[in-house]
Amino acid sequence: MNNPRVCVVGLGYIGLPTAVALCQGGLDVVGLEVNERIVAEVTKGILPFVEPGLAEALSEAHRSGRLSATTQAEPADTFILAVPTPFRDNHEPDLSYIRSAVEAIAPVLVTDNTVILESTSPPGTTALVKTWIEELRPDLITDAHLAVSLAYCPERVLPGRIMTELITNDRVIGGINPDDAERAAAVYRVFCQGELLLTDATTAEMVKLVENSFRDVNIAFANELSLIAETVGVDVWELIRLANHHPRVNILQPGPGVGGHCIAVDPWFIVSADPANSPLIRTAREVNDGKPDRVIDQVLQAIEGVEAPVVAALGISFKPDIDDLRESPARAIVGRLAAQLPHAEVRVVEPHINALPAELDALSNVELASIEQAIPGADCVVLLVDHTQFKATRPTITPRTTVIDTRGAWRS
Repeated sequence: MNNPRVCVVGLGYIGLPTAVALCQGGLDVVGLEVNERIVAEVTKGILPFVEPGLAEALSEAHRSGRLSATTQAEPADTFILAVPTPFRDNHEPDLSYIRSAVEAIAPVLVTDNTVILESTSPPGTTALVKTWIEELRPDLITDAHLAVSLAYCPERVLPGRIMTELITNDRVIGGINPDDAERAAAVYRVFCQGELLLTDATTAEMVKLVENSFRDVNIAFANELSLIAETVGVDVWELIRLANHHPRVNILQPGPGVGGHCIAVDPWFIVSADPANSPLIRTAREVNDGKPDRVIDQVLQAIEGVEAPVVAALGISFKPDIDDLRESPARAIVGRLAAQLPHAEVRVVEPHINALPAELDALSNVELASIEQAIPGADCVVLLVDHTQFKATRPTITPRTTVIDTRGAWRS
């Protein structure tokens, strides 16, 4: 490829693994990151978060001298934007991080650079990035055309398997025009063994949103079944197990809600783009967003009448065996319970973190504990995340303790 130096903007859960994979492919990579702590750690070859296989790969990239990190934009041939795209309180997409990333790299852009957006985005965002660059760098416009290639390539990886799936999964790459898509594809061919599927930018943006909306709708069906099963008095886990013996039925498992920066967020981007034609997607989001309310109700019922209740909450990450707390329903459940029950003691067991997030740490009735510390004396144990550690060793729980297993991990 003709893009020997790459700048990855954002060294988070996607940006850093991508930077490391590019280094493994033989490219020089500079990571642009606003968080000085992350820059300092990456510069030393230290992994700033938990992800299996990434620590070793990062160490290798560090030793090779191919990876560097900075808080100031530097010239490169290709720029990959991997920054967050949250939504506002009204579920409208917040593109401020992307805008800031564009403003950061604009001064160092030159003719024939390639800019690739990886952040999950509503349709039309890549075209908007092009407009922003044109506004910030009108000198890069020649004969009414921007002399910088623009493309969109969403990540499609599972936390806990990022370093494997980053390399083996197929990639959808959409360009503002076909040549832009081809230029971006040359970057991913450096490390991606999966098929590279080229299309236009808006279609690629929609692909990512559709994939996660499909999963969200299916999870919502399982979560809604769990509510119905409780009403009619059947075991939802047994119900789903038996129904899945049908050759064309594969119902997912219910839980306390849906978390993470993808499934819990992406469907709202579709709803925002076309509210009139997305009632099913909106309803699925509302079902999944409402599931934490039911878990909280169950806990409140379990400790009703107890003067100074003790609640052991097992897990606050958004999925098993990772330290990622983004959009975690378990994290929200713990925070709301502690706020509603100032007289209660809430013991949080999360083996993948060393300190509580700020909003939980600020609550005087919440503490981070080991499972051995949390279970004894608890009036209610609520299993929120099915970490391997929790499933492998079911603790001894006395008959006086109510167990709420939102994951079906302790069914016997």
